Amino acid sequence: MKPARTALIATGCAAALLLSACGGEEKGGKTVRADGTMAPGSELKVGERAVVSFSDARKSGTIAITVKSVDLGPKEDLAEFKDKGEGTLPVYVRMVIENVGGTDLSDTSVSVRAVDADGKGTKVIMASGTAACKGETAPENFTTAGATYETCDTEGVKDGGEVGGVAFKDGDYQDAPITWKK
Repeated sequence: MKPARTALIATGCAAALLLSACGGEEKGGKTVRADGTMAPGSELKVGERAVVSFSDARKSGTIAITVKSVDLGPKEDLAEFKDKGEGTLPVYVRMVIENVGGTDLSDTSVSVRAVDADGKGTKVIMASGTAACKGETAPENFTTAGATYETCDTEGVKDGGEVGGVAFKDGDYQDAPITWKK
């Protein structure tokens, strides 16, 4: 074998070993960890699916989140909040949630936070949904691998502000969230 080819093969093997030692594999610009979940800090586009570790106060497992859309709603949708909705626009985040691990995740809920174009929080938190976007908890049958449900999370942005996407900040992702950009 020629020395140049041997060096090239050795370099490729070393890179593969380093990548496997870190427990991740690069797929389309996103890092997937050895357990199949998305690495913290990964950035996706709206419409892309991220497998993440998930837990709430009572249950934990592995889910996939596909953010289908991130849209501004009309100011009138916040009329029921009276003064608390003043100067704010609703942001509707439509998602499909899939039970990947097959554990009982019934009656759990997944939330994301709206972010601006730079990936920073919008500093507006909506405590509940609107008539146009009522967040759903996982149904009773969300207990097996492959089970899915659709939900809508209402977030907010200051009137005139920009929404660049949303971030999932639960569990492993608090310090380096998974972000879906518009």
